[in-house]
Amino acid sequence: MDQKIIDFNKSQQNKSMPEIQTGDIVRVHKKITEGDKERVQIFEGLVIAIKGKQSSSPMITVRRNSKGIGVEITIPMFSPSIEKIEILRHSKVRRSKLYYMRDRAGKAAKMQVKELSEKEENQAEELNKKPEEETSKKKTEEIKKSLEKK
Repeated sequence: MDQKIIDFNKSQQNKSMPEIQTGDIVRVHKKITEGDKERVQIFEGLVIAIKGKQSSSPMITVRRNSKGIGVEITIPMFSPSIEKIEILRHSKVRRSKLYYMRDRAGKAAKMQVKELSEKEENQAEELNKKPEEETSKKKTEEIKKSLEKK
């Protein structure tokens, strides 16, 4: 790959992303823009594949069942539209790609749960605190602007 592209991708990386593995149940907070409004949409599911893990821009495939229909998203981990990724729990897996989960539903889709380590729990707490502080700062700025207009 061209060195300029690698350097650009590395400059776009957000250092606060957790160590994600195949088999993790994650909650992805993705920014959605609708017209001039912006909101955060949460997508919770199982990581069935990680592509380009050694590259400068890895992509994860997250799958969930919504009303009996399987829904998958493939997203770049360091995309600016991804606000944060939370790891809810780990599953015991022996493969790097879990495409066989597409054929399973109900009890057959259950996976054996591994406990989060203390380090991962602490990282999750830190990640959860940061966005709240930023959103509260934004809200106070908006309130100040609205008061100044009046």
